[in-house]
Amino acid sequence: MTSRSTLLLISTSTVYGTGYLDHAEQEIRETLGEARCVIFIPYALKDRAAYAAKAKARFASMGYQCRSIDEFGNAADALAVADAIFVGGGNTFRLLKTLYELDLVETIRRRVEQGMIYLGASAGSNVACPTIRTTNDMPIVEPPTLRALNLFPWQINPHYMDADPDSMHMGETREERLLQFLEENEGPVIGLREGAILSVKAGKVLLKGLRGARVFKRNSSPVELMPPVEIDITF
Repeated sequence: MTSRSTLLLISTSTVYGTGYLDHAEQEIRETLGEARCVIFIPYALKDRAAYAAKAKARFASMGYQCRSIDEFGNAADALAVADAIFVGGGNTFRLLKTLYELDLVETIRRRVEQGMIYLGASAGSNVACPTIRTTNDMPIVEPPTLRALNLFPWQINPHYMDADPDSMHMGETREERLLQFLEENEGPVIGLREGAILSVKAGKVLLKGLRGARVFKRNSSPVELMPPVEIDITF
């Protein structure tokens, strides 16, 4: 993450009881500002055309031109003209595998460092991290590596869920799984509950949105955060 990087990392594209990206519209508008050309990356879902149509209609309703990266003969050419990209949610493994297959990982990283705005939801937020090791998804395909875009220095767990004290489920809670991650990895993890949003601009990280987040760090007790709050990514 550089001082020029502008990121909006959304836990989920849809919050219960609302429409697609409704809960994040204000933050999307504030992040995009005067940007007009948004390139949508639909690789996390199988039906890319239908996914792209949905995203294009939603961004058009906000006054932004949105084009699928698949509309271009060369994916890198699309990024060359983009003011911003929006990486949609779905399966994180499929998304990352396709980014590597199309040789887009370094291209996206370079363009964001140059000032292109990055918007991600769910899997799109996962791939902005150093790795995708804290995704909730099944590895339905196998990317060449779990290393991702490394635009944001912490790991993210989207759709973070608190344990239900009344549940009879005996499997690990989300918190237990993230603590297991920290047994093997150094980097902090931020669990974003549905409705939580991370805004990164000019080197500052703000937790925004409708709900809070839970921060996990090795050898420390989890820390609860409620929006709006600035996050010190060094703690």
